[in-house]
Amino acid sequence: MARYLVVAHRTAKSPELARKLAELRSQDPVDKGPEGARLAREARFVLLVPAVPPAGWVYEEGEIQRRAKEEAEAAKAALEAQGIAIEEAKPGDVSPILALEEELMAHPGEYQAIVLATLPPRLSRWLRLDVHSQAERFGLPVIHVIAH
Repeated sequence: MARYLVVAHRTAKSPELARKLAELRSQDPVDKGPEGARLAREARFVLLVPAVPPAGWVYEEGEIQRRAKEEAEAAKAALEAQGIAIEEAKPGDVSPILALEEELMAHPGEYQAIVLATLPPRLSRWLRLDVHSQAERFGLPVIHVIAH
């Protein structure tokens, strides 16, 4: 049973991300019940939504965390409406790398891979910051999804 840390913000509700998570779920081994009965696939997904401060606004940390929590819950509902069960949705730090680091340190050894969803290269701030390459330093496979 694999547990994936899904990191996304504006792309968290995207059909591209839902398709990738469905693909990962379909590749996960089927759990066997008593007498070899096939049960549901066991892939689990935790959605981490880094907080994003509003451009040009003066803001308080509590406000952006509240907004990130709302965004995480909305993204969870959108993915679940597309057939993807999300175990937990939570806000993270403004820095996607720090958000990743904090989550992985709080739950060592619990994740088998990181799924990072970004906008296309010409639009993605995370790609300009090289988040996808930096995430590799945590020693987990990084699955990069580009959402439009």
